[in-house]
Amino acid sequence: MSAQQTMKVFVTRRIPQEGMKILQKAAGMCNLSVWDSDEPVPRAELLNGVAGAHGLLCLLSDKIDTEVLDAAGPNLKVISTLSVGFDHLAIDEIKKRGIRVGYTPDVLTDATAELTVALLLATARRLPEGVEEVKNGGWSTWKPLWLCGYGLSGSTVGVIGLGRIGLAIARRLKPFGVKRLLYTGRQPKPQAQEVEGEYVPLDTLLSESDFVVVSCSLTPETQSLCDQTFFSKMKKTAIFINSSRGAVVNQEDLFKALGSGQIAAAGLDVTTPEPLPTDHPLLTLNNCVVLPHIGSATYTTRGVMAELSANNLLAGLRDSEMPSELKL
Repeated sequence: MSAQQTMKVFVTRRIPQEGMKILQKAAGMCNLSVWDSDEPVPRAELLNGVAGAHGLLCLLSDKIDTEVLDAAGPNLKVISTLSVGFDHLAIDEIKKRGIRVGYTPDVLTDATAELTVALLLATARRLPEGVEEVKNGGWSTWKPLWLCGYGLSGSTVGVIGLGRIGLAIARRLKPFGVKRLLYTGRQPKPQAQEVEGEYVPLDTLLSESDFVVVSCSLTPETQSLCDQTFFSKMKKTAIFINSSRGAVVNQEDLFKALGSGQIAAAGLDVTTPEPLPTDHPLLTLNNCVVLPHIGSATYTTRGVMAELSANNLLAGLRDSEMPSELKL
């Protein structure tokens, strides 16, 4: 392609201005087309928008499958996703076509860890129930056991997946007076020493933890990992928290475990599907707190994610090193 020719770039959503400014400055190199909305691009518009594109900037909610890649055609050389996760991308097909992929790890670690701790505390201390009681007139006189929950002081916390985010969660939980920090995963992590983490088998973690926090990647091994058998090994007083991926949990089994008193409560920032239907059984339970996948939702974090995804895209178009490239 000659220097005079511009490369077509399709952006599937209006992204934070930090990223848009970078893309707009590259107007001499890029013919920029943006689905200018806060809502997801309709499938037909995605297929039309990506036609002939050299670069694609997408979100976790955009399914980039063979149909989209075929619609793009042979020009497509880089896909930049404004996310850490990439299970919305047809990775095998993308690799086969020699398309490079940029993503945004690391930058949302702190925000997601903070949200996970907030979700754990809100679930364990029954904050949503308390707010509702204030609003509906349920708050009357002081009662010894009314709205009692579970505290972190002296507790055992189990983290499934002590990667970047899992470790950041553990760092934030330790100062609450956690007595033991257990973790499990493919192998022991040297950095676990920082939080005095004990590497244990999954069964041990489940049977001994007062709080079970899922922070692992979605893989064939972790798909529906948290099922009936999983919950049956937990304490009846245990709190379950998931801020990783919704598909790690069998939600029917979780509903049964919560409804039967097999476990005390659950807090979820991720579900299957997303958004969760308003008539979903989990939403009928007082002991289940569900958030709308807002782990990275701070202004700063989303701005940095947009900036990184824009720079990844431009680097890919220039055939230069990306700030953060997914190794296929």
